[in-house]
Amino acid sequence: MILRDFFYLCTLRSVSFNRAQFRLELDLESITLMHLHLQSHRSVVTQALALCFTIFLTLTSQAADSDSATKSKAGAKSKVVAKQKQNVKVRKNAKAKPVDTRPSFGRLAGLHQGGDALDLKSSVALVIDQDTHEILIRKNDLAVLPIASLTKLMTGLVISDANLSQSEMIAITQEDVDTEKGSTSRLAVGSVLSRGDLMHLALMASENRAAHALGRTFPGGLSAFVKAMNDRAQGLGMRSTHYVEPTGLSSQNQSSANDLAVLVGAAYNVPVLRELSTSPGREVAVGRKTLQYNTTNRLVKSPNWDIGLQKTGYISEAGQCLVMQTKVAGRKLIMVFLDSAGKLSRIADAERVRRWVEIQNARNAATPASTAG
Repeated sequence: MILRDFFYLCTLRSVSFNRAQFRLELDLESITLMHLHLQSHRSVVTQALALCFTIFLTLTSQAADSDSATKSKAGAKSKVVAKQKQNVKVRKNAKAKPVDTRPSFGRLAGLHQGGDALDLKSSVALVIDQDTHEILIRKNDLAVLPIASLTKLMTGLVISDANLSQSEMIAITQEDVDTEKGSTSRLAVGSVLSRGDLMHLALMASENRAAHALGRTFPGGLSAFVKAMNDRAQGLGMRSTHYVEPTGLSSQNQSSANDLAVLVGAAYNVPVLRELSTSPGREVAVGRKTLQYNTTNRLVKSPNWDIGLQKTGYISEAGQCLVMQTKVAGRKLIMVFLDSAGKLSRIADAERVRRWVEIQNARNAATPASTAG
């Protein structure tokens, strides 16, 4: 009877079991009743309390075990998800095009170690006054190196010399796809553009398939075109220059800063080459699509520069390259930068030269006035 009453007293008003949290609430009325029986049945009650406490510990332990199991499952699931994400990332990295970290020919030759007054980052530099032929800056200007897409200036010059129809439509074929470097192009095989548009994209945006198509469709084919390129170079006195194809993707297209300065001077004399190479951008209709192309030389759009002709170039063997005809402090200059250390270094070198020329011009202008005073 006593035990029955006691277990009645221990009746659970509510049991809330949520993970590791266990809540027991005893009826207030039952607790009062238990107190009345406590004196007469102390030993029995004590045993019952011990039994209740044991049950409480058991339930609490089960709650903790349940919560631990839930957390374990959640942790295992999160590890699986994390591993899946890691695997996806690995697969994406595997598909990513590997970065070419091979040193340029100039660096292999140690040309970057040579110092100069302006601390230029290009291994090779040459700045010439176009009118007087005075050499303002020279650095390894006789070194013969790959010239990358600077090649396209000669491509444009030979096409211009040939007086071919600029309106003739030319289709991009599989032959124009780059097998040298595996570079991509927005001109899909089958695209049809005019020769004039191909010239524009080759000189302004350095479009490789456009340049190759120009050479491929030259009278006599690609071999005749490459011969014309080398003949033109020899005719200009470019003794250190050699071409094997019209894009510049091949490292066998090589020249020196001195020769390239001659090429820039010759190309500057052709109005269409000046116009196309300094164009900031162009929309080209290709089939049903209209493609927007932009210049590869950010200085073309700068109000601080007056550029008459320009061309950029890059392959790993050549480094970052830039040639320009520009006017600085009233002087017409030809600038050549080869094997620059970084993508922006050739631009920074040009800016250094421009500021230096402006400072020198200001000093020279102030000298007579000081002397007369």
